[in-house]
Amino acid sequence: MGTARAVAAIDWSKLTVSLGLTRETVGALIAFRKRNEEAKRLVNSLREQPTQIDFEEYRKKLKNKAVVNEAEKAFNSFKPTKVDLSSQLKIIEKFEAKAVERAEKTVSKFDSELRELQLTLTNIESARPLEELTVDEVAKINPEIDRIVEKMVKRGYWDVPGYEEKFGS
Repeated sequence: MGTARAVAAIDWSKLTVSLGLTRETVGALIAFRKRNEEAKRLVNSLREQPTQIDFEEYRKKLKNKAVVNEAEKAFNSFKPTKVDLSSQLKIIEKFEAKAVERAEKTVSKFDSELRELQLTLTNIESARPLEELTVDEVAKINPEIDRIVEKMVKRGYWDVPGYEEKFGS
């Protein structure tokens, strides 16, 4: 019963967002939840159905009492077969292991991305303002700029295309 309370306490909408799960994992989780809820609904509906059969009522309504007697005998002698669920449990365990493995990969991926973003943020915060950079420092950061300027000068282009439209003269 403790697991039922734990499952009831899960906020499924927040779970998928807060953990940042992949689409595949979210889809599998939603499908599992849907199958679980359908199974619970089916079990509850079956529990509500009456399990007693009033054979006397059938004997009163039917002329052929032998059919009712045979049905009652078959009903009373019926013993449900026990089903070996070990193979299904193994499949569930494998699925669970894969889900845990994917979750661990997702966590490690997000941890590494978080570290990279934290490093980028630190670099941005410690960087000098754009206005304080010199042309040589910008060219050192992006050597492509020097090549483009050299090419333009060799061809005699002294104006940067679109500069006046964007910044004015």
